[in-house]
Amino acid sequence: MKKSVNNIPVFKLYGENKAWSTPDLLHCESIPKRSSLHHWEIKPHRHADLFQLLYVQRGQAVVEIEGKRSDVLEAAIQVIPPLTVHGFQFSEKIEGYVLTLGAPLVAKLESQLGAPLTVLASCGCYPVGRDRRYINTLFAALLEEYESSAPARDVLMHSLVSVLMVWTSRHSQLSTPPSNRGERDQHLLSRFIKLVEQHYREHLSVEVFAQRIGLSSVHLNTLCRELAGQTALQIIHQRLLLEAKRNLTYTNMSINQLSDSLGFSDPTYFSRFFRRLAGQTPNAFRHGVEQSGA
Repeated sequence: MKKSVNNIPVFKLYGENKAWSTPDLLHCESIPKRSSLHHWEIKPHRHADLFQLLYVQRGQAVVEIEGKRSDVLEAAIQVIPPLTVHGFQFSEKIEGYVLTLGAPLVAKLESQLGAPLTVLASCGCYPVGRDRRYINTLFAALLEEYESSAPARDVLMHSLVSVLMVWTSRHSQLSTPPSNRGERDQHLLSRFIKLVEQHYREHLSVEVFAQRIGLSSVHLNTLCRELAGQTALQIIHQRLLLEAKRNLTYTNMSINQLSDSLGFSDPTYFSRFFRRLAGQTPNAFRHGVEQSGA
């Protein structure tokens, strides 16, 4: 793959060992394309910095979110935020789509819309009802554009996603607001993940993140351990590591340049940080990627 500085794809989807094959910050595919390879079952897993929207168009699905299962028996859109443990079981006659959005794209859409996409901050299932034909057309157009190489492809895809975000946000506002502790905690975790995405290069302390959310650092750490299986600091470090790996894989940036771009004051400190989390030096990681043909 030809390397560049600006076009870095987001990382892995379920069942894949390599990153996406395109530099897009979104991925769209039909539900059968992936689930049929796994006997119509996607086992519980989570993504570090990916938002997903599952559109069940026809057929039935069992959705598992953080160990809780629910049946989707009508056309509906299921929203899944980053770090949420989720899995699916589908009927063999399932029809629908899975749309995956990288956190940088979500941040860009929020900037364009002039408001946070709070609908993506917590899990939710939104029946499409009388809008079914409209949503069918929207997803079909998005998949067609994703698989094409037409001029201005990115602009049109992002426009279609923006329309979908507006529809989902409106339907989210019609639903009952979070009322139990579990939903509130998930919302708080999503706010933390969003702040990490916005500021991970600044190396802010856990205390600063907690203050911005309105929590104590102890409460934030407890919440992260319970819902994400990691401490708040580990989540911050994993986001830095993910960006370092993406740049080592898809750009020609030197270690010094990469260290500086990620906010490290010293390339030696960055190398120690990378080795401690990844088990190898940045150069060794890049060499391994090159040897594997990524």
